[in-house]
Amino acid sequence: MVRVAAAQIEAGQDEAANLAACLRVIDAAAGQRAQLVVLPEFCNHLSWYASRAQAHERATRPGDAFLTAVGERARRHGIWIKINVTHAHPDGTTGGTNFLFDPAGAVAGTCDKQTLMGAENDFLEPGATVGPVLATPLGRIGMYACMEGVINEVARGLALRGAQVLLNSLNSFALDEADLHIPVRAAENKVWVVAANKVGPLLPREELPAIAARLGVPPEWLHGAGESQIVAPDGTVVAKAPRTGEAVVVADIDPALADDKRRPDGTDIFATRRPHLYGPIGEPPAGRRRPPGAPVLHTAVVRDPALLRDAVDKGARLVVMPQSAGDPAALAAALDGTDAHVVTTALEDGVPTGLLISRDGVVARQPRLHDRPGEPSAAGGSGAAGGIGAAGGIGAVGGPGVGIVPIDLEWGRLAIIAGEDALYPETFRLAALLDTDVVAVPYAAQEDWELALGLPERAAENRLNLVVATPIGQPAAIFAMTPDFTLWTKWEGPFTGRISTPVRTDIPAGEPIGAADVAPAQAANRLVSRNTDLVDGRPWRLVDALIR
Repeated sequence: MVRVAAAQIEAGQDEAANLAACLRVIDAAAGQRAQLVVLPEFCNHLSWYASRAQAHERATRPGDAFLTAVGERARRHGIWIKINVTHAHPDGTTGGTNFLFDPAGAVAGTCDKQTLMGAENDFLEPGATVGPVLATPLGRIGMYACMEGVINEVARGLALRGAQVLLNSLNSFALDEADLHIPVRAAENKVWVVAANKVGPLLPREELPAIAARLGVPPEWLHGAGESQIVAPDGTVVAKAPRTGEAVVVADIDPALADDKRRPDGTDIFATRRPHLYGPIGEPPAGRRRPPGAPVLHTAVVRDPALLRDAVDKGARLVVMPQSAGDPAALAAALDGTDAHVVTTALEDGVPTGLLISRDGVVARQPRLHDRPGEPSAAGGSGAAGGIGAAGGIGAVGGPGVGIVPIDLEWGRLAIIAGEDALYPETFRLAALLDTDVVAVPYAAQEDWELALGLPERAAENRLNLVVATPIGQPAAIFAMTPDFTLWTKWEGPFTGRISTPVRTDIPAGEPIGAADVAPAQAANRLVSRNTDLVDGRPWRLVDALIR
């Protein structure tokens, strides 16, 4: 077992005070016998500068007092320390740089933040290389920072390259970091995550009221959200700090648990990936090419075929049913005289296949892309299973399991991600890159994190509306995009502290039917802050681990 710690501090514009806070929590973690301690992002200075030149001037440098003091503390206590600072590179650029100090006080590894958030683009340069996976006596360690954890690629790449423990330093006021973005990176990759966030103002105190007024956000919400935490490979938060105040939390972890990537049914979620299908994730961003969809779409989850017509008569234009929910001809008959569509799955030519059904019958098919133990290969089967035609008709787009080709409907663009395909972050990223607005997800969960964290994160990190239909006996849910999202424009509704968390409508396990509105048009708004696009801002040049 390894004892790890996550420490949260307030850091302002006084570098000496910031260093003192860092050393104070390092000492406190060592006093609790931690072997590794993680500190927040931008420990050295408030992330707010008058210019790029000032950011470079205030940044740390090799051998300076700040880094030397942290290294000396690592040596004094004989522990590993991970920090993130603004760092001046010899080429004149400034990075948001992670450092891992070893128990001798030496730098064991370093990397720059690859995806910058908002104003950070004005002061810093994004990392041009992937971060290392460091083999240490504590396990194999990877590092990332804040916005890199709001999307999946950086943490995913580290885990695919063998990391057992991921160290995340944050500088965030968003409450959905602690209850969504941090724990999902552990669960979806089956690794440990140790995450440290800031507390206190994240902007200059004297400017807080004016900035808050411009954003339409109460000033107190522009403080670091705290809740630094340690998360197990199943997504369980094993230790969490308070929402406010300097604090250190510790937990004993077993890094070797991260080597088991199996679900309860034996599916190895890494071995069953299909990297050759994920190539578009590594292509240069092209921007969204389609106009926004309809402002509102009424959707329903129906788990009893006898209730399908009832849902449609109440206004549902898209109904999602569990896998293998009924005879397609009977479902089409229930839609007679309407323009509604229903999604379910069927086994066709040995391939589990998502079906889009209208009153005229099956109008599109989506063969499943990923394998499940004991079932025929998703890449096998005959071409008769077809593919999804972009206009909604039955097409033969290369045979089964070759990719996602969404369907254009009157209200927007639909994709079907069924069964095991919904386990993989890459699948939803592909849907987003194809300008999908709504995803139908016929699904059967096996672990709690899949519905609690995984699917809401797929909606959040891609700006996708999701309609998730599970078998009766499991909870189902509908995830809708919010109109309030972009931080550099005025927030219209009451600010809740959550930035990208979708509006969630839960359907209890025993309920045969549930309904909610989603917002296809909002899928077109991917700018979480100025110059930070959730989809185009992915580190597309650095995703070889995902696509090779």
